[in-house]
Amino acid sequence: MDPLKEMAAKLAQDPHPQSPSARRVWVPGPMIVGAGPSGLAAAACLKERGIPRLILERAQCLGSLWKLHTYDRLRLHLPKQFCQLPHYPFPQSFPTYPTKEQFITYLDSYATHFNLQPMFGRSVVKAQYDTRHGLWRVLVSGPKKEVVEYVCQWLVVATGENAEPYIADIIGMEEYKGVIIHSSEYKSGEEYSEKKVLVVGCGNSGMEVCLDLCNHNAYPSLVVRDSVHILPQRMLGTSTFGLSMCLLKWFPLNLVDQFLLLISRLMLGDTAQFGINRPAIGPLEYKSITGKTPVLDIGTLTKVKDGTVKVFPAIKRLTRQGAEFVDGRMENFDAIILATGFKSNVPSWLKDTTMFSEKDGYPVKPFPEGWKGENGLYAVGFTKRGLLGASHDAIMIAEDIDRDWKTKAKQLMQQRSIFE
Repeated sequence: MDPLKEMAAKLAQDPHPQSPSARRVWVPGPMIVGAGPSGLAAAACLKERGIPRLILERAQCLGSLWKLHTYDRLRLHLPKQFCQLPHYPFPQSFPTYPTKEQFITYLDSYATHFNLQPMFGRSVVKAQYDTRHGLWRVLVSGPKKEVVEYVCQWLVVATGENAEPYIADIIGMEEYKGVIIHSSEYKSGEEYSEKKVLVVGCGNSGMEVCLDLCNHNAYPSLVVRDSVHILPQRMLGTSTFGLSMCLLKWFPLNLVDQFLLLISRLMLGDTAQFGINRPAIGPLEYKSITGKTPVLDIGTLTKVKDGTVKVFPAIKRLTRQGAEFVDGRMENFDAIILATGFKSNVPSWLKDTTMFSEKDGYPVKPFPEGWKGENGLYAVGFTKRGLLGASHDAIMIAEDIDRDWKTKAKQLMQQRSIFE
């Protein structure tokens, strides 16, 4: 008997699905978990190779982080040519740094162009590799709380680095009587006009939220707990990121870092005198070691310099009306915005795999090797290199699956009726 037919027949007769009440569905091609930019990129690359795929998304829309959990004034921090997804460039009419609305339009157009059609309202409860049958079993809760077990040969994890807000555990949060929100809930500074707001976190989001608050006549303060590199968004008439990528083709990383720091010092001054200390190593080396991206300044530092944005060190504790800081200062605030980033949720649902770290939910292997695991398991969008890294992963995954697909997957499609 054909080994693939035998495997399909055994699985169809298996009386022990992950959930006894679950309906079982056979997926002839790869299953992609997540319909953000990473999942869409992987699906499009597979589509270009003629490989069927199924995309599951827990939200009711694609690109839910961008559509539902970003602030209004957001723009891409990098030029559009470094953020476009595979096989589909941005419209020429878009500016160098597209707005949030323009990027959402681009994502919708991307999905339409490739006819991707994710299934919305599907939340993965558990995914586990069946060693007996050599297939993935993925238990999914649907929009009506129905439970379905999907069975597939390839599983692509595209839930990304920003699956869940990371909420910092600050002493006194229960005592504080003002408003505390995560930056994923922040939309505009309009509702904070004339209010004192503490922004916790000095990444790109925290800095931009501060600037937005200034533009709406609020009084923001910024918590800078750790050292951070701040670079101008543009230098020498071009994007800092693009210039860095170009220089790295010709010069070693440490020399490029020295150049970036020299130009930044000339353009921005010494940030340490305003309470923002730089790491001991350069921005590109720091990024490669820690995964932390340099802040690309779009005007917030000017507000810091003129005192419009106050800078505080780490929070010691929150009080009923504000915060006490580690340097002994105390201040009252009407609201606190936690720009403390996001985290992966992969360990909560992907079981018994060594590909992802249980600690942080990222692939154990660093970029550029982290996209492929064992037994048909893949990861897209966990590179800490933004949309450019996700595109790299998507292309590699499609190429790898295509090699498998050409040798055996077409035979499996004939078995679909057995599983349904």
